[in-house]
Amino acid sequence: MVDAKIYPSPTDPPIEHGSILIHEGRILAVGPRADVKVPRDAKIIDCTGLVVTAGFWNSHVHILTPGLIHADKLSPDETTAQLQAMLTQWGFTTVFDIASVLNNTNLIRHRIATGETKGPRILTVGEPFWIKTPIYVKSFLETNHVNIPEIQSTLEAEERVKQQVHDGADGIKIFANSIEPNVILTMPADMARGIVAEAHALGKPVFAHVSNNKGIEIALESGVDILAHTTPIDEPWSAAFAQRLVGAHMALTPTLTLWEYESRKGSISAADLEQVMNRAAEQLNAFLRAGGDVLFGTDVGYTDVFDTSEEFKWMSRGGMSYQQILASLTTNPARRFGLSARSGRIANGFDADLVVLRADPSRDVTAFSQLRYTIRNGIVIYNSGSRLEP
Repeated sequence: MVDAKIYPSPTDPPIEHGSILIHEGRILAVGPRADVKVPRDAKIIDCTGLVVTAGFWNSHVHILTPGLIHADKLSPDETTAQLQAMLTQWGFTTVFDIASVLNNTNLIRHRIATGETKGPRILTVGEPFWIKTPIYVKSFLETNHVNIPEIQSTLEAEERVKQQVHDGADGIKIFANSIEPNVILTMPADMARGIVAEAHALGKPVFAHVSNNKGIEIALESGVDILAHTTPIDEPWSAAFAQRLVGAHMALTPTLTLWEYESRKGSISAADLEQVMNRAAEQLNAFLRAGGDVLFGTDVGYTDVFDTSEEFKWMSRGGMSYQQILASLTTNPARRFGLSARSGRIANGFDADLVVLRADPSRDVTAFSQLRYTIRNGIVIYNSGSRLEP
């Protein structure tokens, strides 16, 4: 890759007119073009006028769309097309799926690993843990013949954690809150503690879906690692509250545009929606000012909003600089999920997971959504110039 503006990491200065040499899925060299010797037989990608960053992470997705949920009935090309529409055309080379059917997600991961399907690295929690199926997913699960059990006891939950990790889960997800008709249920604290303790004993991170600040208290008490949402229907986050989250070493996927998506289901006014969105951005800002670890996430797969540009706009309104947004896409999740020795930066020996942008995010954060190429392990898995490059 030659003549690009390269952002090696969120904190390193960009390399103007830089080159990246890739061999067997790894970065062999990176630097100014004059310093990188390109072999005569190398395949060249001309990046003149383009910007290169490390491949993006989306730390809140769901491999649970109608187009993916029954992968055994799909051809590899059909799976590739769905993953492209949802993930790879937006630069995601790694995703954390935080609620799906584990056996189905494992099948998709196998197809990607064997090269049958082009897609991102997928980390997964498999089936989530809830005391009652949330009302907003119940009909979808029934229509698609998916059964995700409700937890009846702490002991049952702990045994299920062991089984899911044995079956390939990379983390665990609890629903600290479950939204039901006219009520928001909260998982008992002892059950949440048991699930989190079992997951941690097996070396796995725990995500928490929260709908209100009561759910966050359960997440805090049980030792959850990642909050999957802000809580804009509840009280603002004070500086002291945000500091509690950070002091508990929690990360946050803000999923700000989720609230706009949810508003479509009701009769919320434009003024009320603006208030909700502003509160979500303010909660992100409080967390950020407390020194919190932000991970980019969109809830895509639950939502049908694949375009990431609005999420970047709202993250900016929440006070995030382009460097902080880039960190949420790269170094923060790589460090949080134990892959910082090989992922999240452009450096010698690192995985050749790269994003090529048409514009510079230092000038406009929506440039993070303007993709030219997505490259995983040195292979182009998305090319905006054609459907897919061989």
